[in-house]
Amino acid sequence: MNLHQNFIAGEWTRGSDAIHNINPSDTNDVVGIYARATAGDTRTAIAAAKAAFPAWSRSGILERHAILKKTGDEIMARKEELGSLLAREEGKTLPEAIGETVRAAQIFDFFAGEVLRLAGETLPSTRPNIGIEIVREPIGVIGIITPWNFPIAIPAWKIAPALCYGNTVVFKPAELVPGCSWAIADILHRAGLPKGVFNLVMGKGSVVGQAMLDSADLAGITFTGSTGTGRQVAASSLEHNRKFQLEMGGKNPMVVLDDADLTVAVDACANSSFFSTGQRCTASSRLIVTEGIHEKFVAALTEKLKTLTVDHAMKAGTHIGPVVDERQLKTDTDYIEIGKSEGAKLAFGGELISRDTPGFYLQPTLFTEATNQMRISREEIFGPVAAIIRVKDYDEALATANDTPFGLSSGIATTSLKHATHFKRNAEAGMVMVNLPTAGVDFHVPFGGRKGSSYGPREQGTYAAEFFTTVKTAYTLG
Repeated sequence: MNLHQNFIAGEWTRGSDAIHNINPSDTNDVVGIYARATAGDTRTAIAAAKAAFPAWSRSGILERHAILKKTGDEIMARKEELGSLLAREEGKTLPEAIGETVRAAQIFDFFAGEVLRLAGETLPSTRPNIGIEIVREPIGVIGIITPWNFPIAIPAWKIAPALCYGNTVVFKPAELVPGCSWAIADILHRAGLPKGVFNLVMGKGSVVGQAMLDSADLAGITFTGSTGTGRQVAASSLEHNRKFQLEMGGKNPMVVLDDADLTVAVDACANSSFFSTGQRCTASSRLIVTEGIHEKFVAALTEKLKTLTVDHAMKAGTHIGPVVDERQLKTDTDYIEIGKSEGAKLAFGGELISRDTPGFYLQPTLFTEATNQMRISREEIFGPVAAIIRVKDYDEALATANDTPFGLSSGIATTSLKHATHFKRNAEAGMVMVNLPTAGVDFHVPFGGRKGSSYGPREQGTYAAEFFTTVKTAYTLG
């Protein structure tokens, strides 16, 4: 099996050692062997990106457009192949994996268009005979650190705008899922990126990530991952006076009111809580249900869960794939035991299951009789585990939904225009969904939250410019 190498300064490099990328649907299946970069490799990559920045930041817009367009086109043309790779290394079902791959292609295509739409402002000064120009310029070398749960989409929505606006990149993917990231690096390289503009450094966060945090030559770091690591990114960035952007998860509520369409509510909650094995920062793990519909909702959702198939991610008919690895599986099962010990009722699932191939299979798990003070209601589990919290009415539902240290996504199922309108205005979250799953956002609109979920400018769409550029104001006497 060939070694997939790091990409530094326009060259493929071996690194110090390598890891086997294991399929969580079949632990006997080795997806590939991927090199690990050293701290020295990472410093070399940063130096290469710094050296490439002056020329790339002043490159023509047609050159940047063509490279991003070629990248998006190739990802789209290879969506089944790359989707299969994603499903094998992360455990997402094949349809979900292909859908994520398509989204990555759309993101590159969008920012290929944004290159041609770069604009500024011309304003008159308050003083006579003076003109003002306001322009956006790239900030420099961008460090990109991504998680394992969206191995191609999240890298795409960070890499594409960074390159679009003229920055250079040092990219560290999650060590658990290097395959899709390596594929992006290979595609960008063949699309014609100049030497040093994009660098891939795979490996441990404690080695590669730390070397990035320690560098004074990174102008910005965009990070998606755990709250604890996010705090480290923030502290190091303050020390080096650099921009930083953090996406750190959520404990997202889905409110179900008495007037909700039961089928719509159940479908939205099942999707939000359990699809993608619940391994989404936008997943809804708190289902807040008013008492008038509570019993019918619990019964209907339980029946829905009985129809969902947990199996190999590549198998036709699978609704939920495996948990990503043994460590995450232990986290999930530990929280299931915590829920039981706290007094929540295990209404469905919670058991490890066996399939034809050895993998990390867990039944979707539903608790009832939970309170919003329980750990399973306060802490992000990041697995197929959800808790139903019974409330009296809309006012209590809204208060409960907002009673969380996180604020990424929030949803409501209702047929009331009054309640939907009020919820959109008063939900303390960056994204609000009405009669839709809390997970699932478009590529051309801003993504991000508030409170403990996010820090810094929004990601995606035209709002990406807020992080990846800096504003310059120029005065001219004439």
